[in-house]
Amino acid sequence: MNKASLTAIAVLLLTAAGLGGLYWYQQQGRQTTAQVPVAAAPPAEPVAPAASVPAIRHPVDPALAASAPSVPAGADANATWRAALGELTSPSAVLRFWQTDDFARRAVVTIDNLARPHAAPALWPLNPTPGRFSVTGDGDARTAAPTNPARYAPVVGMLAQIDAKRAAALYVHLYPQLQKAYEDAGYPGRYFNDRVVEVIDQLLRTPEPAEPMALTLTDVKGELKSSQPWVRYEFTDPELQQLSAGQKMLLRVGKAHRQTLKAKLTEVRALIARRPSSPP
Repeated sequence: MNKASLTAIAVLLLTAAGLGGLYWYQQQGRQTTAQVPVAAAPPAEPVAPAASVPAIRHPVDPALAASAPSVPAGADANATWRAALGELTSPSAVLRFWQTDDFARRAVVTIDNLARPHAAPALWPLNPTPGRFSVTGDGDARTAAPTNPARYAPVVGMLAQIDAKRAAALYVHLYPQLQKAYEDAGYPGRYFNDRVVEVIDQLLRTPEPAEPMALTLTDVKGELKSSQPWVRYEFTDPELQQLSAGQKMLLRVGKAHRQTLKAKLTEVRALIARRPSSPP
C-alpha cells in the first residue's frame, strides 16, 4: 500500500470544495465551446447534425462566487495556485503539503483516477505522507498496524478546517484552468464538476468493514527481492480489494479519519451538486 495514499483524497476534497464558480463559468463558456471547429476527413455520406453541448448535470449556485477575491493580473499559473491555496489554508500549509507546479493538471488527473482501479502518484498535488505503511502479525494473520492513522492526522486536520464556501469563492477565478486541463486530458466537451460529483458519490459509498482488516502480501516472482514490501499489501477480502483506488485509500487511513473525510465530502457535495430547478 502506497505511503502517500491520502494525497489523492486531499486534492479531491480541496478541489471539489472550490468549484463554486463552475455554473457561472460553464454558462459563459458554453457558446464558445460549441463553436470550436473540429477537423475531420471528408464524409462518405451525409453528415448528421452536430451533437449539442451536454447539459450540465450538477450546476452549483452562482451566488457562491459573489465574494470571490480578484487574482493579481499577470501572475503565472503556479503563483496563482500558491496564492489561492495560501488563502484557503495558510502559506505554511502550502509549503508543507502542496505541489503547486502544474496544479490544474495534477488535480484533474488525480480526481479522475480516484474512481478507477489505480491512481498513479506521479501527478498527485500533495507531498507524500511521511513514514510508511506498517502491519502487525504474520502470514494470514496480518492486519494494519494501529499506529498507521497517526501518519495521516496532519493532512486530515488541514482538510477538516477548510471552509467550503471560502474555497468556492477562491476557485471561481481558477476554474477555467481546471476545465481546460480536464478537456486536455482527453475529455473535450465534458464538464469537470460532473466527474467530481461522480467520484464523491463513489467515495461516500465506501463500506465500513469491521477492523482490523486482514491483509495479504502479494507474491513477487523471481530472484529479485522487493526493496519496498510495504507497498505490496492488499486486502484479503476480495470485495474490499476490488474497490476503486479512492475507496481503498479511505479504508487505509482508519475509521476515525475516514468518517472525518466522508463528512467533509458530504458538505462539499451539497455545495456543488445542486440540480437545476424544475421549470414552472
